[in-house]
Amino acid sequence: MIETHSSFCRVCHAACPILVDIEDARTVVEVRGDLGDPLFEGYTCVKGRQLPDQHHHPDRLRSSLERTEDGGFRKVPSHDALDSIARRIDDIVLRHGPRAVASYTGTGAFQNSTSVAVASAWHKGFDSPSFYTSITIDQPAHRAAALRMGSWEAGWHNFTDADVSLAVGYNPLVSSYAPSGGLQGTNPFVALRRAREHGLSMIVVDPRRTELAVASDLWLQIQPGEDPSLLAGMIREIFRLGLVDEDFCRDHVEGLDDLEAAVSPFTPSYVAERARVSAEDVCAAAELFGTGPRGSAGAGTGPNMAPHSMLTQHLVYSLNVICGRVNRPGDLLEGGSFLFPGNTRRAQVIPPSDPAPGTPHRLRGLSGMAEEMLTNTLADEILLPGKGQVRALIVSGGNPVVAWPDQAKTIAAMESLDLLVVIDHRMTATAEYADYVIAPRLELERADVPHIMDRWFPAPYTNYTPAVLETDDDLLAEWEVFTGIAARSGTPIVLPGGEIPADASPGNTGLDDDTMIDLVYGTARLPIDQIRSSRGVVHETARIRVVEGDPESTAKFSMVPPGIVDELVEVLGEETSAERLSGFDADQYPFRLVSRRSKHVLNSLGRELPGLARLGSTNHAYLHPDDLAELDVSSGNLVRITSPHGTIDGVAAAAEDVKRGVVSMSHSWGGSSVTDEEVRTEGSPTNRLISTDAGFDPITGMAIQSAIPVQVTALEAASAQ
Repeated sequence: MIETHSSFCRVCHAACPILVDIEDARTVVEVRGDLGDPLFEGYTCVKGRQLPDQHHHPDRLRSSLERTEDGGFRKVPSHDALDSIARRIDDIVLRHGPRAVASYTGTGAFQNSTSVAVASAWHKGFDSPSFYTSITIDQPAHRAAALRMGSWEAGWHNFTDADVSLAVGYNPLVSSYAPSGGLQGTNPFVALRRAREHGLSMIVVDPRRTELAVASDLWLQIQPGEDPSLLAGMIREIFRLGLVDEDFCRDHVEGLDDLEAAVSPFTPSYVAERARVSAEDVCAAAELFGTGPRGSAGAGTGPNMAPHSMLTQHLVYSLNVICGRVNRPGDLLEGGSFLFPGNTRRAQVIPPSDPAPGTPHRLRGLSGMAEEMLTNTLADEILLPGKGQVRALIVSGGNPVVAWPDQAKTIAAMESLDLLVVIDHRMTATAEYADYVIAPRLELERADVPHIMDRWFPAPYTNYTPAVLETDDDLLAEWEVFTGIAARSGTPIVLPGGEIPADASPGNTGLDDDTMIDLVYGTARLPIDQIRSSRGVVHETARIRVVEGDPESTAKFSMVPPGIVDELVEVLGEETSAERLSGFDADQYPFRLVSRRSKHVLNSLGRELPGLARLGSTNHAYLHPDDLAELDVSSGNLVRITSPHGTIDGVAAAAEDVKRGVVSMSHSWGGSSVTDEEVRTEGSPTNRLISTDAGFDPITGMAIQSAIPVQVTALEAASAQ
């Protein structure tokens, strides 16, 4: 018997509502979009429609695995695995202290609405600061720059009523995600078309003519890594044109004159030469954005992984601030923020603060963020001997071997650990190094709320799903792993809704997904029971309206916090941002490798599924046809790509949409091998080209993972065919 259940997809952050046909409660037959949903209107992407294959894949892990003495794996009951893991963690804590035990929550686990909160609370329960997530791999500047500059409690202007939008290095039509105030992955093609029909002007800055660039009014095909020069030049033009919101800046901004002076050398002609765009387009972009009057700027993964990432993000925020692109008293916020506390937002500045206020790292003079440490340091924290060395690691829904920068160092770190536990439904490149692999319940087998998009939906929208698929397999949700270890070790886990009972080991308490959701979101502004009963609903009357700021508040945005002017001077002294990477030689490394998103995979997830593998089985190296001709390479030929740090092989593909001198590749491909014999079927990992020791940001530790200077040579010449 086939029954249809309402749910929502959790492959990525977008949380698209779906209808799931299930036979006899145990077999997923089909997944399709929910045409009746008021926000998504039936939209789904190709990845979400492959859930039947993901849940029933023959290689899916359906029980926990334990490494054997000969290096293989054997099945082990999950409760036995947790017994062993807890004993070993207790021993490591006793001998080396709490900091020696770390966890890393990857993108996959972020799609479980309780996993991040429970993992973080587990660390706090035994005073371990060693909590790491994928947030600090690719976009830590979003948070750190907002702390350093200050932020606006009521947020930037909404996308849904914007007159102009500036997208710097992101493409939500493929990634299904955007910075605050940008086009989100909620039925994005239709949402963008409707916004354009209502008069939205779109400016896109990207070295590739992405799907979003195609739909833009103005596309600046920038030289990778030169975003700071372009943004500084735009700010200069906004000052020159008199488009600064003087009233807003008088009340809420300090250092405005210093910012104007600092960007004054970035003339249109200088920017044109440095960023390889036309001076006319620089001026046009500044005037179009500055005229507004509503709409905001945002930056994505590309510029956030390139050189000068913190400066880039600061300048993006500066555009919003000097143009007054913030929600004012009486404005209605776009998303509902129903899962988080607070029914009001004030029109005032949250004062600047330390951008890295967390526990100091043992290297490079870095410190963690308020709630987590910096993942770009974790391989070193594992390998560096001494007090505080990380000796045990739990990887939850991530694949560090292909995701963390500096693959060789990452593999050495995985091999050196006293204990490596991986929570994943498949044998990833990282799981191959594990002592234990814990098989998790997948999305249709658990209850969830769309916790990431709750704040970013383009409407005050709620959704919820129960588990819609039954299973008898020995599977644990991510939260069950941490609560199971905690119960065995006597570690408290305290969440907003209360403390988890001390005997919260899987199988011997009344805890379930819904109880955990209640605990994690115990301070939600809309009660969880009400969210459960209003699935797929837009609550128009529950929008948050911005109120007046505290009249006693004196906080102001800091336009030139320490380091900003010096870094702008540093940029002016460069011929190219690639000079930040030691070993760079302009003649030896003439190309720039940039990151890209692919519709049919999410990081390292998806290639194993037949329906997605048909769309591409390798990590193509996309180059402009004229570059391929100069290299005497045709599409399908192999090329060798070398940076000052490492080498990978790739399968060349001609792409008219890529700027000349640019190589466009996705991250998180490849396997555990440090060579690329299977490049046509496995792809190659761009993280092998990256060093965490050279060119890193001094605040976030961000390694240069995009705009990487590289050399490209032919391994298979077109003329040889």
